[in-house]
Amino acid sequence: MWLVVVNPKAGLGAAASLATQVVGFLQSREIAYRMISPNSAAETKALVAESLRNGEATRLLSVGGDGLFHLLLQFAIEFKVPLAIVPGGTGNDFYRTLGWFDHDLTEYLEHLNSIAPTLVDVGVVDGEYFGAVLSSGFDSVVNERANTMKWPKGPAKYNAAIVLEFPKFQPIEFKIFADEKILEVEAMLIAIGNGSSYGGGMRVCPDADLQDGLFDLMILHPVSKLEFIKVFPTVYKGTHIEHPQVEVIRAKAIRIESSAVAYADGERIGQLPVQVESLPQSLLTWPA
Repeated sequence: MWLVVVNPKAGLGAAASLATQVVGFLQSREIAYRMISPNSAAETKALVAESLRNGEATRLLSVGGDGLFHLLLQFAIEFKVPLAIVPGGTGNDFYRTLGWFDHDLTEYLEHLNSIAPTLVDVGVVDGEYFGAVLSSGFDSVVNERANTMKWPKGPAKYNAAIVLEFPKFQPIEFKIFADEKILEVEAMLIAIGNGSSYGGGMRVCPDADLQDGLFDLMILHPVSKLEFIKVFPTVYKGTHIEHPQVEVIRAKAIRIESSAVAYADGERIGQLPVQVESLPQSLLTWPA
């Protein structure tokens, strides 16, 4: 049975509308489900844990954004149940990584209910699982600012935080242990990609593969403010990795030491240092 978990506030109401379509599909196919729409993360955790522990649910369906996906990912790994995503948030980056972003919702739901799920890799950082990208540097500084802002709402908040933080941002010192390699660098941005994108379609690690057992570690070495403005738009196509100040390393285990903060799947992980490891074939889901 599907446990359909909805965050009705996600995507400025988009998730609630999508939930109606999901329920209509499941009912029309006579597929067993239970839908919950909790009011908080704590309530979500309690209801999901109860449903999985008593064996009521055998599959999880996240109808919301990357925050809800990240929360449910913890349960999917712990209870070894498949996890699917209906993209109701503003980012939807793991859904993008799975290759479904431009597909019709009904086509996607048909796929979920007719094809067996596949095992893909996840990352783990200090005991917390993530699906897409862990990062530190400029984007984390922007996230920190955005999280303190009450206005504007939605993606505009992140853009406003960029405008506020960019003029004063300086490269950050990092010490990186990537398998046997040790690097001491100044960088604008560090991204550890299990998946390819974050931030609502920024393909920061465009060649990351969910089934190779490795991370793509992307390092943006210092560039001028003008050059950063020129390079930034290319991240949406993933061509930024061709820039001479961008370095990409593949590794299974990565430790980052710095005074900076890390985020994963858009969620605050906390102060560095962090230890990040790839867990091959750990999540059951449905790549396109």
